[in-house]
Amino acid sequence: MTDPHAIQPSALDQLPDRDPEETAEWQASLDAVAREAGPHRAAYLMRRTLERAEAGGIALPKLLETDYVNTIPTSAEPGLPGDPEMEARITAWNRWNAAAMVTRGSKYGVGGHIATFASAAWLYETGFNHFFKGKEGDGSGDQLYIQGHASPGIYARAFLDGRLNEAHLDNFRQEAGGNGLPSYPHPRRLPWLWEFPTVSMGLGPLSAIYQARFNRYLTNRGIKDVSASHVWAFLGDGEMDEPESTAALALAAREELDNLTFVINCNLQRLDGPVRANFKIVQELEAQFRGAGWNVVKTLWGSAWDELFQLDTTGALVRRLRQVPDAQVQTYQTRDAAYIRQDFFGADPALVEMAKLLSDDKILECFHLSRGGHESRKVYAAYKAAVEHKGAPTVILAQTVKGHTLGEGFASKNANHQMKKLSVDEFKAMRDLLELPIKDSDFVDGVVPYGHPGADSPEVRYLQERRAALGGPAPARRTHALAPLPAPAEKAFASFDKGSGSQNVATTMAFVRLVKDLVRDKETGKRWVPIVPDEARTFGMESLFPSLGIYSPKGQTYEPVDRDQLMYYKEAENGQILNEGITEAGSMADFIAASTAYSTHGEAMIPFYIFYSMFGWQRTADQMWQLGDQLGRGFLVGATAGRTTLTGEGLQHADGHSPVIAATNPAALTYDPAFAYEVAVIVREGLRRMYGEAKPGEDQDVFYYLTVYNEPLPQPAKPQGLGIDQGIVKGLYRFNTAESAGVAAPADAPRIQLLGSGTAIHWALEAQKLLAGEWGVAADVWSATSWTELRRDALEADAALLRGEERVPYVRQALQGAEGPVLAVSDYMRQVPDQIAQWVEQDYSSLGADGFGLSDTREAARRHFGIDARSIVVAALAQLAKRGEVRATAVKEAREKYGL
Repeated sequence: MTDPHAIQPSALDQLPDRDPEETAEWQASLDAVAREAGPHRAAYLMRRTLERAEAGGIALPKLLETDYVNTIPTSAEPGLPGDPEMEARITAWNRWNAAAMVTRGSKYGVGGHIATFASAAWLYETGFNHFFKGKEGDGSGDQLYIQGHASPGIYARAFLDGRLNEAHLDNFRQEAGGNGLPSYPHPRRLPWLWEFPTVSMGLGPLSAIYQARFNRYLTNRGIKDVSASHVWAFLGDGEMDEPESTAALALAAREELDNLTFVINCNLQRLDGPVRANFKIVQELEAQFRGAGWNVVKTLWGSAWDELFQLDTTGALVRRLRQVPDAQVQTYQTRDAAYIRQDFFGADPALVEMAKLLSDDKILECFHLSRGGHESRKVYAAYKAAVEHKGAPTVILAQTVKGHTLGEGFASKNANHQMKKLSVDEFKAMRDLLELPIKDSDFVDGVVPYGHPGADSPEVRYLQERRAALGGPAPARRTHALAPLPAPAEKAFASFDKGSGSQNVATTMAFVRLVKDLVRDKETGKRWVPIVPDEARTFGMESLFPSLGIYSPKGQTYEPVDRDQLMYYKEAENGQILNEGITEAGSMADFIAASTAYSTHGEAMIPFYIFYSMFGWQRTADQMWQLGDQLGRGFLVGATAGRTTLTGEGLQHADGHSPVIAATNPAALTYDPAFAYEVAVIVREGLRRMYGEAKPGEDQDVFYYLTVYNEPLPQPAKPQGLGIDQGIVKGLYRFNTAESAGVAAPADAPRIQLLGSGTAIHWALEAQKLLAGEWGVAADVWSATSWTELRRDALEADAALLRGEERVPYVRQALQGAEGPVLAVSDYMRQVPDQIAQWVEQDYSSLGADGFGLSDTREAARRHFGIDARSIVVAALAQLAKRGEVRATAVKEAREKYGL
């Protein structure tokens, strides 16, 4: 059995010891210190030695945790510029109005959060007064990712500087009337204020990293120099449990994103209780970020603790702070001095002696009030260290008290996240604590008043002067008057009109070929941002590698193994492709940053993100909702789409439902094109709508979702006739009739309308031949490029009718006069084509791939789901038999004939 106390071998044992005697002397010295001065002293010396080695650039494993003290000691803090007393008064007003806003709204039951901003007020105020660059100066300003639950405090500050009025505050979370404030940062709801939606926890941190990275991308590619912009992400320590919060930490460190700072408000509480009740979340996060390569600044204790640390000549205080779990720290916040003396100081004889030198008031000041995140000097020192640090991103771990200044009923209580109001007496106590000039008589009928020192008060003048010096108001979203991008040459799109002849081409390849032509455009080519999560070769994009290059801030520091090949793997500092590795979430964060650059940086970029369709909406639909909220524009491309086209991959790769999820997003225009020319028409229309000349009343803040297929098939020529392009864009047009297809049945033959989308139209075309040749049925085939857009148009028509306007849904117009029943089919679950059922006047039925996917050939999978050509024939005959237009026995005969 291995001796657990024995020194275990390490990697160092594999290296020759050039001087064993010297090594033994060092080890003996350590043993002597541990024996004579105790193990704590030995550990202290080792930590200091490791820190010295790290500072001197000596290659050693990093020290992942430091003591539970401030990274920047009081003696090393820079002087606080500005007027601290003025900033304290401003912060007091903001605290008051944030609490008043939520309390006044509570009578309507709309909710709100008070405790988060109460803990973080100084984290924001210090930034607004000294660091956060606005958008009226040079460049793009800073990008601020505000913690969602702190929004009342941001509104309160906007009220103080005149950007909001009392009516706005009284309509917090009451938006239907048109003058309200959204609950959280929602750019779509308040587009002049909010830039980034953050309340879907975990997405803010992830997006902030990729935004900082995209800023570098724009600079390195010469689109715009945004090197002066800094990205600030404000997070909660509980939010760090979300996997997205830490998913890209290594990327930020690897690419040395020193234009990024995380500020984590460590109030030690989640929504319902402690974040790490039996552990220490600050230490855990420090180790996690240090291990990922970040610069870590801990701002834990306020100045009241300086006296205690000076008395700690044995290190007992620092050791005890490391031992006490977070939940016990919260308990100290609510207990008297006697309890703290016994439980905290009583744990060590040295601390017992220290406590004898401290008054009860001093103990309560330290354990109830004094936290680093509540002192502007401490916060300023941390922020200054962050922006001056080079070569790595910085995380600031700021300890605060949740519910600070809100009274004993709030501070550190487990339920404070759900507590929505203060009583009048609690407000009066808060007023006295904050020393605000609000009179008892201002509380009319028990309603708490808003407080404002006056538009020309010293506080407001100071606030506005500080913001003017930093480049204008913040947070703020800028709407740029951008000139429409010129349309690419028509040749790129028209080349698909003639079809592929005898060559089999998948629509995935058609899309890539189209993009390859568009990125060559002299006017707009550089604005395309191709994004792919590591499977570019799967989608046939390797031809773009040498011509566009893969973005890497380091360039290419190696010789690629395929350098002698035409399509070699080329990385470049100014590369255009974002090849993200196996991270759909990271790729979506890329897309969001690129798709909103028109606002963030005043530069219209055209992102297209191509991915396995199954791993798009199913995995990252929350980010796609975030994209819609952030008013992003661009092309999402679900490749290898459909439940039966990706042969052999099986259940988790077989996408039969992404259009269903996409249909739930109001900003997503979802298309399932069947042919290459349809892809071209849709992309051309998307470029016009999002980046070109918008039509009156047209919403440009949309994004397109296209499904494309990996099934090589002949691409037909674009049909001739009026309205084809319009039909493609609107979602439906007649591709052919039985007569134009050359499969005409007898003149009196029963007729049916076959609607197909994506690859399913090929089965419909085969069924069209079988119906005519074997059953005497004439079928017309329609291409349904977008079931979702057809439904939305119909919903709008219904709404217009309720307003007294006469309007007929497009789907009804398109099918008007079409003979016989309608049978719709797609490679997705029936719910997708069934979106339009209620607006089709003809008898309507559908086929689809419901259920889990499976591994097999395409033919076998389609037979399994009953959507192949022969299954379509049987379903069509059943529809006609029900109407008495074919004999009833035909259905049974067809089933037996086709082996169904």
